[in-house]
Amino acid sequence: MTRGMRPEQVWGIGLTDEAGSAISTALGVGYVLRNWPIGSPPGERDMGRATPLVIFVVKEAWDALPADTRKAIEEWEVPQRVLVLGASQSVADFEELLDNGFLSAISEPLTDKKVRDVIFRAKEVKSLYDDIFRMTREIMLERELLARKTDLVLFLNRILSRASESLDPTVILDNAREDLQLLLPLHGLMGAFWQAGDTGPLEAELFLEPEMEPAAEQYWTEQLLRQAAKIAGKPMHSYKASFLDGSKDSNPVGIPNAPEELITLPLRAGGQMFGLLVLYRAKGSALGKDQVQALYASVNHLALALKNAALFSQVKIRADHDGLTRIHNRRAFDERLIDELRRHQRYTQPMSLLMIDIDHFKGINDRYGHLVGDHVLREIGRILSDTLRSTDFTARYGGEEFVVILPQTTDEHSRILAERLRTIIAEARFVHDGEAFSITVSIGAATMQPGALSKRKELLEKADKALYQAKHLGRNQVCTALGPVSRTDAALLGAAQAG
Repeated sequence: MTRGMRPEQVWGIGLTDEAGSAISTALGVGYVLRNWPIGSPPGERDMGRATPLVIFVVKEAWDALPADTRKAIEEWEVPQRVLVLGASQSVADFEELLDNGFLSAISEPLTDKKVRDVIFRAKEVKSLYDDIFRMTREIMLERELLARKTDLVLFLNRILSRASESLDPTVILDNAREDLQLLLPLHGLMGAFWQAGDTGPLEAELFLEPEMEPAAEQYWTEQLLRQAAKIAGKPMHSYKASFLDGSKDSNPVGIPNAPEELITLPLRAGGQMFGLLVLYRAKGSALGKDQVQALYASVNHLALALKNAALFSQVKIRADHDGLTRIHNRRAFDERLIDELRRHQRYTQPMSLLMIDIDHFKGINDRYGHLVGDHVLREIGRILSDTLRSTDFTARYGGEEFVVILPQTTDEHSRILAERLRTIIAEARFVHDGEAFSITVSIGAATMQPGALSKRKELLEKADKALYQAKHLGRNQVCTALGPVSRTDAALLGAAQAG
C-alpha cells in the first residue's frame, strides 16, 4: 500500500476467529477487516462513518439481524454482500437468498483463492457502479445545462414577444420591468433616450417610475441625464419626462442607498447608442453568469424594440405635424377632435374650439414674397405653442387658418384666451429688408356646454360662423357664437379671473 493511503475496509458479521483470520491473511496489506459478532450488528452510525468494499455475512448472523438493520444493509447499494456458509451447507440451498442482493456465497474453509476471487468480483462491480454513477452525473449535468438553456430561450422568447407587442415605449418598458423580475428582483426600471447621430444639441426623453416623491423624482431625473450625457458623449440640452404605468401592488420608488443597487445598460442599434436603461435592483447576492448572459441578451432584444418604437414615433410625428409650422396638421386635428368630443360627453365637461385666420395674408405674400409668408406662418405656430396649455391642441387647418381645441374650457375662458392670442400676435414685429411690419388675426370661438351632444360638424360650423363674423366686422377681433367679444370686457374678465 502506498504511504499515506487509507486501507480499504472489509466488514464481517458473525465471522469466527478462524474465518476472520483467513480473510485477513488472504486480503494482505491494504485492507483492514472489522467484524461484528452475532447479536451486535453494525448500527446506523457505523454505516454512516465508513463504506466497506465487501461485507462477509455468516448465514446464522444474517438470520439473527433485526428487521430494520437487515433492511438498511439490503438498501445500502455500494458494499457488496457475500454469504458465508458452513462446511456442511450447500450454495444451492440458498439460491433464493442470493437473489436478494448477495454478490455470491462461499463455504468454509475460507481459502485465499475463495476470498481473493470475491474481492476481485467486488472490485469489478464497484468499478461498474462507479462508471454508472459517473455517467449518471454527467447526464444530470447535461440535463441541467440543457434545462438552463431552455429556460434562457423561453425567457428571451418572452422578452422578445412582449417587446414586439407594442410600439409604445411606455408599454415596452412596463412589460420589460415585469419580465426582468423573473431574472432578478427589481424596485424599478427607468430609461432615457435621445436622437442618435444628431450633431446639434441633444434632447432627452425620460421615462420614470410613477408616483415618486419630489426628491426621488429629482434624483432619478439627474441620474438619467448624467448617465445619458456620459454614454452619448455630450450633455443633454433639454428633456421631457413621461411616467410609466407601474404595478398596482408596487410601492413608489425611492432613492437607492448604494451605487451597486443600480445597473446601467446602454442601448445600441445600428452601431449607434440611442438610450439607456437603469435597473434599480433589490439587495441580494451578486448576479450569476447565467443571469448576466440573460440580462445582456434581453437588453439587445429591448434595444431593437425601443429603437423601432422611436422610429415609429418619428414617422408618426411627421405624419401628424405640418411640415412648415411644426404643429399638428388637419388630419391629426380631425382625429383629436373626435376623441375630445367623446371625452366631453363621457365626463360632461365644457370644451371650446378656436378658429384663427391671418388677416390680409395674401397681401403679405404679394408684397414681401412667399418666403416671408412662410416665416409668418411659422411664427404664428410658435406663438400658439408657447402661449397655450400643454393640454390644448393646436393645428394648422389649411392655408393661413389655424384651429385650437381647448378641453375643459368654458365660453368665458375661451374668450379670454382668444383675446390674449390676438393681442400677442398683433404686438409681434416682423422685418424684411429693413422694413418692419405687423399682422393681425381674426378669431372665432365656439363652446360646447357640459352634457351637450353637439356633433363635430356643428362645433366647426359655430366656430367658422364666429370667424366669418369677426372678418365681417372689420378683422383683428374675436367673435363667439353669441357675438363679438369686447376687448374691455375680455380684459376685465381676465383680471377678475386672475384675482
